[in-house]
Amino acid sequence: MADVAQVETLRHFRVSGLVADNKWSVGFDPVTEADRAAELAMRKVLAEMRPDDAILGEEFGYSEGTSGLTWVLDPIDGTRGYISGTPTWGVLISVRDETGPFFGMICQPYIGERFVGGLGEAWVDGPHGRNDLKTRTARPLSECVMLSTFPEVGTPVEKAAFDAVRKQVQLTRYGMDCYGYALLAAGQVDLVIEAGLQAYDVQAPIAVVQAAGGVVTDWRGGPAHEGGRMLAAANADVHAAALGILQQAGE
Repeated sequence: MADVAQVETLRHFRVSGLVADNKWSVGFDPVTEADRAAELAMRKVLAEMRPDDAILGEEFGYSEGTSGLTWVLDPIDGTRGYISGTPTWGVLISVRDETGPFFGMICQPYIGERFVGGLGEAWVDGPHGRNDLKTRTARPLSECVMLSTFPEVGTPVEKAAFDAVRKQVQLTRYGMDCYGYALLAAGQVDLVIEAGLQAYDVQAPIAVVQAAGGVVTDWRGGPAHEGGRMLAAANADVHAAALGILQQAGE
Protein backbone atom coordinates (compact mmCIF):
# COMPACT_ATOMS: atom_id res chain seq x y z
CA MET A 1 0.00 0.00 0.00
CA ALA A 2 2.81 2.40 0.80
CA ASP A 3 4.42 1.64 -2.55
CA VAL A 4 1.33 2.45 -4.60
CA ALA A 5 0.48 5.51 -2.51
CA GLN A 6 4.03 6.76 -3.01
CA VAL A 7 3.63 6.58 -6.77
CA GLU A 8 0.33 8.48 -6.77
CA THR A 9 1.38 11.20 -4.32
CA LEU A 10 4.74 11.91 -5.95
CA ARG A 11 3.07 12.04 -9.37
CA HIS A 12 1.44 15.34 -8.39
CA PHE A 13 3.76 16.78 -5.70
CA ARG A 14 5.31 20.14 -6.61
CA VAL A 15 3.75 19.93 -10.06
CA SER A 16 2.21 23.14 -11.40
CA GLY A 17 -1.50 23.14 -12.10
CA LEU A 18 -2.55 20.87 -9.22
CA VAL A 19 -6.13 21.76 -8.29
CA ALA A 20 -7.24 21.70 -4.66
CA ASP A 21 -10.95 21.47 -3.93
CA ASN A 22 -12.25 22.81 -0.62
CA LYS A 23 -14.23 20.39 1.57
CA TRP A 24 -15.46 23.16 3.87
CA SER A 25 -18.05 25.85 3.23
CA VAL A 26 -16.29 28.05 5.81
CA GLY A 27 -12.50 27.91 6.06
CA PHE A 28 -10.19 25.77 3.94
CA ASP A 29 -9.75 22.00 4.02
CA PRO A 30 -8.21 21.01 0.69
CA VAL A 31 -8.43 17.72 -1.17
CA THR A 32 -6.61 16.97 -4.41
CA GLU A 33 -6.54 14.40 -7.18
CA ALA A 34 -3.51 12.93 -5.43
CA ASP A 35 -5.48 12.28 -2.21
CA ARG A 36 -8.18 10.41 -4.08
CA ALA A 37 -5.85 8.48 -6.37
CA ALA A 38 -3.62 7.34 -3.50
CA GLU A 39 -6.54 6.06 -1.43
CA LEU A 40 -8.08 4.25 -4.39
CA ALA A 41 -4.72 2.59 -5.10
CA MET A 42 -4.42 1.42 -1.50
CA ARG A 43 -8.00 0.16 -1.49
CA LYS A 44 -7.26 -1.84 -4.62
CA VAL A 45 -4.35 -3.56 -2.85
CA LEU A 46 -6.58 -4.42 0.10
CA ALA A 47 -9.32 -5.74 -2.18
CA GLU A 48 -6.80 -8.15 -3.66
CA MET A 49 -4.87 -9.13 -0.53
CA ARG A 50 -7.29 -8.58 2.41
CA PRO A 51 -10.82 -8.74 0.94
CA ASP A 52 -12.46 -9.67 4.26
CA ASP A 53 -11.08 -6.68 6.18
CA ALA A 54 -12.96 -3.42 6.70
CA ILE A 55 -11.52 -0.10 5.51
CA LEU A 56 -11.85 3.42 6.91
CA GLY A 57 -10.39 6.05 4.60
CA GLU A 58 -10.50 9.81 4.70
CA GLU A 59 -11.66 10.28 1.14
CA PHE A 60 -14.00 7.32 0.55
CA GLY A 61 -15.31 6.53 4.01
CA TYR A 62 -16.04 3.17 5.60
CA SER A 63 -16.30 -0.19 3.85
CA GLU A 64 -17.65 -3.15 5.82
CA GLY A 65 -15.60 -6.26 6.52
CA THR A 66 -16.07 -9.60 8.27
CA SER A 67 -12.63 -10.37 9.72
CA GLY A 68 -12.74 -8.07 12.74
CA LEU A 69 -9.84 -6.00 11.37
CA THR A 70 -10.09 -2.48 9.95
CA TRP A 71 -7.47 -0.74 7.84
CA VAL A 72 -7.40 3.00 8.54
CA LEU A 73 -6.02 5.08 5.66
CA ASP A 74 -5.15 8.73 5.25
CA PRO A 75 -3.71 9.05 1.74
CA ILE A 76 -2.23 12.49 2.40
CA ASP A 77 -2.17 13.67 5.97
CA GLY A 78 -1.26 17.32 5.63
CA THR A 79 -2.79 18.26 2.29
CA ARG A 80 -2.26 21.94 3.12
CA GLY A 81 1.46 21.23 3.35
CA TYR A 82 1.31 19.07 0.23
CA ILE A 83 -0.13 21.83 -1.94
CA SER A 84 2.41 24.26 -0.43
CA GLY A 85 5.33 22.05 -1.43
CA THR A 86 6.54 21.31 2.10
CA PRO A 87 7.77 17.74 2.79
CA THR A 88 5.98 17.27 6.12
CA TRP A 89 2.85 15.55 4.78
CA GLY A 90 2.61 11.78 4.85
CA VAL A 91 0.69 8.66 3.95
CA LEU A 92 -0.87 7.04 7.02
CA ILE A 93 -1.61 3.32 7.08
CA SER A 94 -2.71 1.34 10.13
CA VAL A 95 -4.72 -1.70 11.10
CA ARG A 96 -6.89 -2.01 14.19
CA ASP A 97 -9.02 -4.53 16.03
CA GLU A 98 -11.63 -3.95 18.73
CA THR A 99 -8.94 -2.64 21.13
CA GLY A 100 -7.49 -0.04 18.77
CA PRO A 101 -4.58 0.29 16.33
CA PHE A 102 -1.82 -2.29 16.76
CA PHE A 103 0.33 -1.68 13.70
CA GLY A 104 0.97 1.45 11.68
CA MET A 105 3.16 3.32 9.22
CA ILE A 106 3.91 6.99 8.64
CA CYS A 107 5.32 7.23 5.12
CA GLN A 108 6.96 10.39 3.73
CA PRO A 109 7.44 9.59 0.03
CA TYR A 110 9.36 12.70 -1.03
CA ILE A 111 12.07 12.32 1.62
CA GLY A 112 11.90 8.56 1.25
CA GLU A 113 11.19 7.71 4.88
CA ARG A 114 8.92 5.09 6.39
CA PHE A 115 8.32 5.00 10.14
CA VAL A 116 6.83 1.67 11.24
CA GLY A 117 5.56 0.53 14.62
CA GLY A 118 3.68 -2.40 16.12
CA LEU A 119 3.76 -6.18 16.55
CA GLY A 120 7.02 -5.89 18.48
CA GLU A 121 8.73 -3.68 15.89
CA ALA A 122 9.64 0.01 15.75
CA TRP A 123 11.91 1.19 12.96
CA VAL A 124 12.51 3.84 10.31
CA ASP A 125 13.89 3.26 6.85
CA GLY A 126 15.15 6.29 4.94
CA PRO A 127 18.20 8.21 3.72
CA HIS A 128 20.23 7.01 6.73
CA GLY A 129 19.23 3.39 6.19
CA ARG A 130 17.14 1.30 8.54
CA ASN A 131 17.35 2.12 12.25
CA ASP A 132 15.36 1.34 15.37
CA LEU A 133 12.88 3.92 16.65
CA LYS A 134 13.16 4.95 20.29
CA THR A 135 11.61 7.95 21.99
CA ARG A 136 13.55 10.38 24.19
CA THR A 137 14.27 9.82 27.86
CA ALA A 138 12.57 11.91 30.52
CA ARG A 139 13.55 15.55 31.08
CA PRO A 140 11.92 18.62 32.65
CA LEU A 141 9.33 20.42 30.56
CA SER A 142 11.66 23.41 30.50
CA GLU A 143 14.03 21.35 28.34
CA CYS A 144 11.36 19.84 26.08
CA VAL A 145 10.59 20.47 22.41
CA MET A 146 6.89 20.41 21.45
CA LEU A 147 5.31 20.18 18.00
CA SER A 148 1.82 20.92 16.70
CA THR A 149 0.25 21.64 13.33
CA PHE A 150 -1.80 24.81 13.83
CA PRO A 151 -0.95 27.70 16.19
CA GLU A 152 -4.71 28.01 16.78
CA VAL A 153 -4.76 24.33 17.92
CA GLY A 154 -8.56 24.15 18.17
CA THR A 155 -11.24 26.11 19.99
CA PRO A 156 -10.29 29.14 22.10
CA VAL A 157 -10.58 26.97 25.20
CA GLU A 158 -8.34 24.30 23.69
CA LYS A 159 -5.82 26.93 22.62
CA ALA A 160 -5.67 28.32 26.15
CA ALA A 161 -4.89 24.85 27.53
CA PHE A 162 -2.27 24.27 24.84
CA ASP A 163 -0.69 27.66 25.57
CA ALA A 164 -0.39 26.73 29.23
CA VAL A 165 1.89 23.87 28.20
CA ARG A 166 3.65 25.94 25.52
CA LYS A 167 4.74 28.47 28.14
CA GLN A 168 6.50 25.70 30.08
CA VAL A 169 8.51 24.06 27.28
CA GLN A 170 11.79 25.21 25.77
CA LEU A 171 10.69 25.32 22.13
CA THR A 172 7.45 24.95 20.14
CA ARG A 173 7.31 24.43 16.37
CA TYR A 174 4.26 24.34 14.08
CA GLY A 175 3.15 22.96 10.73
CA MET A 176 4.27 19.36 11.16
CA ASP A 177 1.09 17.33 10.52
CA CYS A 178 1.84 13.59 10.88
CA TYR A 179 5.58 14.16 10.53
CA GLY A 180 5.60 15.52 14.07
CA TYR A 181 4.65 12.10 15.42
CA ALA A 182 7.36 10.50 13.30
CA LEU A 183 9.92 12.85 14.85
CA LEU A 184 8.59 12.03 18.31
CA ALA A 185 9.01 8.30 17.65
CA ALA A 186 12.52 8.94 16.31
CA GLY A 187 13.63 10.63 19.53
CA GLN A 188 13.93 14.13 18.09
CA VAL A 189 11.24 15.86 20.17
CA ASP A 190 9.35 15.34 23.42
CA LEU A 191 5.70 16.27 22.83
CA VAL A 192 3.01 16.59 20.17
CA ILE A 193 -0.25 18.19 21.28
CA GLU A 194 -3.18 18.74 18.91
CA ALA A 195 -6.98 18.98 18.80
CA GLY A 196 -9.76 18.58 16.26
CA LEU A 197 -8.39 15.35 14.80
CA GLN A 198 -10.18 12.45 13.10
CA ALA A 199 -9.63 8.71 13.55
CA TYR A 200 -7.74 8.45 10.27
CA ASP A 201 -5.38 11.23 11.47
CA VAL A 202 -4.32 9.48 14.65
CA GLN A 203 -4.34 5.70 14.41
CA ALA A 204 -1.08 5.19 12.52
CA PRO A 205 0.76 7.78 14.68
CA ILE A 206 -0.54 6.10 17.85
CA ALA A 207 0.79 2.71 16.76
CA VAL A 208 4.19 4.10 15.74
CA VAL A 209 4.74 6.30 18.81
CA GLN A 210 3.66 3.62 21.29
CA ALA A 211 5.87 0.99 19.63
CA ALA A 212 8.83 3.37 19.99
CA GLY A 213 8.21 3.74 23.74
CA GLY A 214 5.98 6.80 23.83
CA VAL A 215 2.65 7.46 25.53
CA VAL A 216 -0.45 8.65 23.64
CA THR A 217 -3.79 9.65 25.17
CA ASP A 218 -6.45 12.29 24.87
CA TRP A 219 -6.27 15.40 27.07
CA ARG A 220 -7.97 13.56 29.93
CA GLY A 221 -5.61 10.60 29.91
CA GLY A 222 -7.99 8.25 28.08
CA PRO A 223 -7.81 6.57 24.66
CA ALA A 224 -7.34 8.84 21.65
CA HIS A 225 -8.11 6.25 18.96
CA GLU A 226 -11.13 8.07 17.57
CA GLY A 227 -9.42 11.44 17.25
CA GLY A 228 -10.31 14.69 18.96
CA ARG A 229 -7.62 15.94 21.33
CA MET A 230 -4.23 14.22 21.21
CA LEU A 231 -1.38 14.26 23.72
CA ALA A 232 1.63 12.27 22.55
CA ALA A 233 4.73 12.22 24.73
CA ALA A 234 8.14 10.61 24.57
CA ASN A 235 7.75 8.95 27.97
CA ALA A 236 5.46 8.63 30.97
CA ASP A 237 7.10 11.45 32.96
CA VAL A 238 6.76 14.08 30.25
CA HIS A 239 3.23 12.85 29.51
CA ALA A 240 2.22 13.21 33.15
CA ALA A 241 3.65 16.72 33.38
CA ALA A 242 1.86 17.93 30.23
CA LEU A 243 -1.38 16.15 31.13
CA GLY A 244 -1.40 17.83 34.54
CA ILE A 245 -1.17 21.26 32.95
CA LEU A 246 -3.90 20.51 30.41
CA GLN A 247 -6.21 19.26 33.14
CA GLN A 248 -5.46 22.21 35.40
CA ALA A 249 -6.33 24.51 32.51
CA GLY A 250 -9.79 22.94 32.45
CA GLU A 251 -9.35 20.23 29.84
